[in-house]
Amino acid sequence: MIRRLALLAAFVFAAEARTSAFQEPESGGGGSSDSEGAKKADEKAEKVEDRWYAVVGGEVHTGTGAVLRGATVLAKNGKITAIGNNVDIPPEAKRLDAAGMHVYPGIVAISSQGLVGTAGSDFEDTIDPFNSRMILGLSSGITTSGVAGTAVKLRRFSVKDPVVREKFFTILSWSDRNPAGKRTLRDKFQKAAEYLRQYRDWEEKVKKDKELKEPAKKDVDSSVLSVLKNESLAKFTANDRDEILGVARLAQEFGFRPVVEGCMEGWTVADELGRAGAFAILTPRDRRAKDEQSVAEGGASIQNAGILYRAGVQVAVTPASESVDLGGLVGRDIVAIAIEADFAVRGGLPEEAALAAITTVPARIMGISHRVGSLEVGKDCDLIVADGDLLHYKTFVQYTVVDGKLAYDKEKELFFAHIRPRPVVAPPEKKLDKGETKAAPAEPKEDDKAKAGDKEEKKDEPKKEEKKDDKKDGDKKDGDRLRL
Repeated sequence: MIRRLALLAAFVFAAEARTSAFQEPESGGGGSSDSEGAKKADEKAEKVEDRWYAVVGGEVHTGTGAVLRGATVLAKNGKITAIGNNVDIPPEAKRLDAAGMHVYPGIVAISSQGLVGTAGSDFEDTIDPFNSRMILGLSSGITTSGVAGTAVKLRRFSVKDPVVREKFFTILSWSDRNPAGKRTLRDKFQKAAEYLRQYRDWEEKVKKDKELKEPAKKDVDSSVLSVLKNESLAKFTANDRDEILGVARLAQEFGFRPVVEGCMEGWTVADELGRAGAFAILTPRDRRAKDEQSVAEGGASIQNAGILYRAGVQVAVTPASESVDLGGLVGRDIVAIAIEADFAVRGGLPEEAALAAITTVPARIMGISHRVGSLEVGKDCDLIVADGDLLHYKTFVQYTVVDGKLAYDKEKELFFAHIRPRPVVAPPEKKLDKGETKAAPAEPKEDDKAKAGDKEEKKDEPKKEEKKDDKKDGDKKDGDRLRL
């Protein structure tokens, strides 16, 4: 009985000790634990160091018209913080020496296929950051691309936040082969425009009468309404003169800015497109014969981009193939996007406009010009370093930087490393002050001398053996002669 009571007392004592250990501390103790937790959180925040990156000494083409020779582009955590010749670079910054090279904004491809793998709508789960075609895209200078109507960054080895903007287009159709479709689209624009007029009138009246009801959206197409509210751009695919002219006049009537993809005969109605404030996505090397049954001008022209630009149309260039073709249409695929812009220069497009056709204009069309398309303070540090004029067919992209990180180095990839490899630059010689002489080479230690002597003796030993063998051979020959 006494033993049972002793065991029961021990059990109660242990239970009390355990509960006291798990009891919350008093108000004073709780405050100290909270402060300790806050201190630990602050320490973790302090441990996250800023990531600095500097591209030094290159000829910087900002994409805004300025060219800075021997300048530096400095980025902090992926954003450009300074561009110029007298930039203070933090000692912990990673440096990329671009001396003797040209620095350009990263190329923005209006559309591509395969550069991010077989990615679908959920890019974070479907993007392939190890895709070999992504390497080829970066080798051509592409840092951002449109994929299925979504702007995506080409970030190697990372799937974090690849999307820049989703659904930047509203795709509409205007075709002479479908007159009923044209009438339906015009009706949609009329209803959406009427609703907008009523809504704006309601916004003014509701300030005085709070009980006034908002106009109904019945039979109003939401996609057309987003176009009229400038929330997205309307994209039409049109190549015939009459279809392009119809799109331009529809845009002028309802006050929106159209994007015309193809636009082969756009040069024949360039003034109308300019008045509509249109964008044109075209391929300068496309060829199309004129319809001989039509009296009006027609057919494709290599001067298309130049004529449209002079009429006030913003031109974006895209190659004939939006994918990487390793064994077919070589030279006309997405890797040759800069060469395609060069052909527009051949047709009369100014070089600055040709550079904009693969950088700033696609960024404006996609609604991401506040982040990419040019090198400006506050924008993403997406840039390329080339060994010559970007629009020249012999130029190679040496480095590609995406979000302030080196994503491509020509010498470290298999595709183009063997073609005109970069020369190895010898380290600069140390400058000597007056009266200072070069340090004499250090004298070998006694152990080193002994080792060297042993090596020389070993080298001499076979020579002595050779001499002995020569003597034996000579004696044999003399003996043979005596026998004869």
